[in-house]
Amino acid sequence: MSDRDSPLFRPIRVGTMELRNRIMLPPHGRLTGDPFGGDKQAAAHLAYWRRRAESGAAWICGLNGFIANPVIPGFEPTGLGATVRGVFRLPNFRERAARFADAMHAAGAYASVQLIMQGGMPQSPSGLLANHTNNQVPHELTTDEIAWLVKEYAFSAGEARAAGLDGVELHANHEDLLQLFLSPATNHRQDEYGGDHDRRMRLLLDVVRRIRREVGPDFTVGVRLNMDEFFDGGYDLAEGLAIATSLQADGSIDYLHCVVGNNWGAPSYIQPHHYAVAQWSELARRYREALDLPVVYTGRVSTAEAATRVIAEGHADVVGLARAMFADGDFVAKARSGAEIRPCIGTNDCLHRVTVEGMRFGCSVNPRTGRESEPEPSRAEVPRRVLVAGAGPAGLELAALLAERGHRVSLWEREHEVGGQMRVAALAAENRAYTDFLSFQERRLAELGVDVELGREAVADVVAGAGFDVVAVATGARARRPPIPGVEHPFVVEGREVMLGRALVGRKVLVIAMEDHMQPLTIAGHLTDLGRDVTVLYQTPAIAPLVGRYSIGASLAKLSAAGARVEVMERVVGIEPGHVVSRNVYSGAERAHLGYDSVVLACGGEAESALHTALRGRVPELHILGDAYAPRRISFATRQAYELARRL
Repeated sequence: MSDRDSPLFRPIRVGTMELRNRIMLPPHGRLTGDPFGGDKQAAAHLAYWRRRAESGAAWICGLNGFIANPVIPGFEPTGLGATVRGVFRLPNFRERAARFADAMHAAGAYASVQLIMQGGMPQSPSGLLANHTNNQVPHELTTDEIAWLVKEYAFSAGEARAAGLDGVELHANHEDLLQLFLSPATNHRQDEYGGDHDRRMRLLLDVVRRIRREVGPDFTVGVRLNMDEFFDGGYDLAEGLAIATSLQADGSIDYLHCVVGNNWGAPSYIQPHHYAVAQWSELARRYREALDLPVVYTGRVSTAEAATRVIAEGHADVVGLARAMFADGDFVAKARSGAEIRPCIGTNDCLHRVTVEGMRFGCSVNPRTGRESEPEPSRAEVPRRVLVAGAGPAGLELAALLAERGHRVSLWEREHEVGGQMRVAALAAENRAYTDFLSFQERRLAELGVDVELGREAVADVVAGAGFDVVAVATGARARRPPIPGVEHPFVVEGREVMLGRALVGRKVLVIAMEDHMQPLTIAGHLTDLGRDVTVLYQTPAIAPLVGRYSIGASLAKLSAAGARVEVMERVVGIEPGHVVSRNVYSGAERAHLGYDSVVLACGGEAESALHTALRGRVPELHILGDAYAPRRISFATRQAYELARRL
């Protein structure tokens, strides 16, 4: 199908915007750099969006527009998205927003900003939040404060227009203040802003009407709305449709942007790979059928095929893509031409690296993303013969990057398939997308002419005598077996071996969790898929402390639904048949866990660095990366590969 025939590439009018195709990018680029921060941060942010606009995206709602927060002097809002001053009151707002708008327009795209007032930081209609994982009590807004906020929304929209942007989108979802007013779960007010449907609608309608008066008719205004709150006491699909119908009847907005998910729930508002691609687009169809307004759908649209299907089947008029754009900045151009697109695997590490660990942004599958403002690595002046030992995520990416720079690369892998531990993780039902990435990497290496030898272990003497100019050791990690008395019993097995089908387990299984990210949850989930009765013991005071709130709900929902139990602060100190002893990590109090048929270790890995040690001083240039250096996650491995490749 040519791009002219594809429904994804048919033009459409949304408000005042004549879109060249049906692809819209919602806000997400702020993770790569603050557009209102220092020059380097702003340049990174702008370069990220420019690349996507030049690829052909029609509409980029790329600015997170936090509005000013009416807090008392000295109050410090906390949480993701917390702000006091907001961006529209910044002295550089107009200049930076104009720079963004000009760059998008020059590339043929429209530019807009999302107006955000994150709920509970500290504002709310009734002192309640729409999640069960945050116990900070919000402030209940007075009517005077509400009136101030309505004016501030209008002021912010006016600033957006003055900067040359094409529109604004009201963030009335994902626990924004506007959603808290719409929801019967969180709006218990007894005044004109709470109670029945019409009164719960009042704040949103007051805001859109005031904005429309401020910006006039020739400026696009939309609302992003949860289609169904999926939250006890919240509004359901029928009420969501009623909200949308009221918005359309008011006549102040030009489109509706449909999403699902609550803050930190299952699904969260940025759904991980546990969920199907475009899983909730059918709900958007209900909105499209009920409305005359254009409908945008966003939610796990990670492939061009899914985006096309959403449009072709009438689920939405426009489709929003975010993380897929992290994975491949040329997504739109490749979708148009039919070229292969680097797949998004939905780990959400792009979010959690920044929001959980305070690290630099990084995409698991594309280490170049976020570096668009930096020069691309140049071709090598003198090509070198390079051996990469190990075809896990680090080795695969390094081999490809070096070949792209013109080096002559060999890749040796001991196993008969590429992927390392990523291949093992892909055996879990929720991780099947990992195989898409591994297959992509195999095809990439073949096209680049990398000499890949599977089933060949890199032995130090052979490597030393093979004449390579550079050797990079990416041999991964072996399973960590903690020194617990009784760990040598035959009923104690390694989780990886269970995943591979090499180790059998009984009906009742105890999982020892000594890894801070997804491995214990993945292994436990796999065991429940096998029908086992599962208990997981963490010695940390929290479950999976490095798995962020956008993702952890999906894993825990799966375990809970299967009847699994998860306990924390329990360090296993002894294992005997049918009898496991743990101690509380703080009090030292002992507990006995009885009747388990099998114990499964989910204890992460230990660096497999023996080859690197054996090759020191025996090859001209030696490097180590990935889990062979220190076991971490996919994004760590691919970023290390990028850094090494650009230096060789």
